[in-house]
Amino acid sequence: MGDDRLYDVFVIGGGINGCGIARDAVGRGYSVFLAEMNDLASGTSSWSSKLIHGGFRYLEYYEFRLVREALSEREVLLANAPHIIWPMRFVLPHHKEMRPAWLLRLGLFLYDHIGTRKLLPGTKTVDLKSSPVGKPLKPIFSKGFEYSDCWVNDARLVVLNARDAADRGAVIRTRTEVVSAERQDDIWVVTIADRATGKRETVRARLVVNAGGPWVDRILSGVVGHNDAHNVRLVQGSHIVVPKLHDHDRAYIFQNGDGRIIFALPYEQDFTLIGTTDQDYQGDPKDVVITDPEIDYLCAAASEYFARPVERESIVWTYSGVRPLYDDGASAAQEATRDYVLKPDPADGAPLINIFGGKITTSRKLAESMLELIEDRLGKKSAPWTHRAALPGGDFPADGFDAQVAQVQAAYPFLEPAQAWRYVRQYGTRARVLLGEAKAMADLGQDFGYGLYALEVDYLMAQEWALEAADVIWRRTKRGLRLDAAQVAALETYMAEKRSE
Repeated sequence: MGDDRLYDVFVIGGGINGCGIARDAVGRGYSVFLAEMNDLASGTSSWSSKLIHGGFRYLEYYEFRLVREALSEREVLLANAPHIIWPMRFVLPHHKEMRPAWLLRLGLFLYDHIGTRKLLPGTKTVDLKSSPVGKPLKPIFSKGFEYSDCWVNDARLVVLNARDAADRGAVIRTRTEVVSAERQDDIWVVTIADRATGKRETVRARLVVNAGGPWVDRILSGVVGHNDAHNVRLVQGSHIVVPKLHDHDRAYIFQNGDGRIIFALPYEQDFTLIGTTDQDYQGDPKDVVITDPEIDYLCAAASEYFARPVERESIVWTYSGVRPLYDDGASAAQEATRDYVLKPDPADGAPLINIFGGKITTSRKLAESMLELIEDRLGKKSAPWTHRAALPGGDFPADGFDAQVAQVQAAYPFLEPAQAWRYVRQYGTRARVLLGEAKAMADLGQDFGYGLYALEVDYLMAQEWALEAADVIWRRTKRGLRLDAAQVAALETYMAEKRSE
């Protein structure tokens, strides 16, 4: 039993690359089916450093094409999703024992000028002795530089790409594992299984995109049957979250003695996010967790700069992800390329195209590159379109966020300002779709704590493929940082009852 339709494109993987490709393809007129074995963005895409950035440190590895593309993409993405992406200024203290000041200036000059920059302000020198951004730092740091990049709610970026793809006609199936994919002449016959029920069905497609992220080689070997697949280098990156270390809205980028850098970023109003690490990973990507040496490394690296040491005891949350970098033979994990590689399978018959590597910042461009390959094999339908297309809820000017909050508060005066702000920050103009006809707080339904109400949970289940509490509190929202075990249990019970209705 299966879907009788012949799809143009079958996408394996519901991370940023898979969802971005599905969105671009269906918007050009191709029929698309996407299968994700877990929740959307449950792998690498939700465990990033949450940045839309050019990759300042990649200049040291002469990755000029990648940096140029990423720098140009910052403002494209900011314009298309100003609710979940916003500008952020980064402070880079000059450490006398690290890279010389002239080298930092040169790098930042390139950073300011090799990519398109119209909305974001450029670099400036900062006197850390007199500026508020210097107060949290040790007094030995007197000079710094400040430059622009952007912050992104990474998991929501993935979900909104999926939502837009579905709105345009794509089939998005989560908790659905691809069991096998077989070529039958010029058609793929893909067997999928519902992970909750075990029920299997087949889907036919003219072309398959392998966007499995850390599982891309396993898909090639286990699903497609290529026994010798070895294309990715799995690199673990871990982060720690601590109570906020400063009151201003700037982020910090710190150089370390090993040549690496870490970020200390404002996070969810009350916290500071510190990361990331780079170390090779050999296990199953689903089992990755932060290691004690990584915790020690991040605490020590941050404490080198902050006047108040970052202690292990202050950590409120950690997370780890596995980056599926293209294995270019680099000797150290931090030197492996962050660029993406798209490789068509050389076998005859129905085409298969694999994705290795990539970054959230360049995911839209990756999708465009993938569509060029798809067009070569299936025929062209329509022109590229995503560079000027707002994601759901992002249909307002990049500088219009405050105006959106004011409109929501005017339409729903019973909301606390912080609640209205969060709804717009997560849903943009669709906050009014979520809130609907609500006239009072009671209309929001059961209160699970810290501003999470049943009305929002219902919306996430109906519109954004949320099935379990973890989907809501860690990927669709970040309420998991605040909710206690009893509140999470109440949410899980509520969602289980909704699923059974």
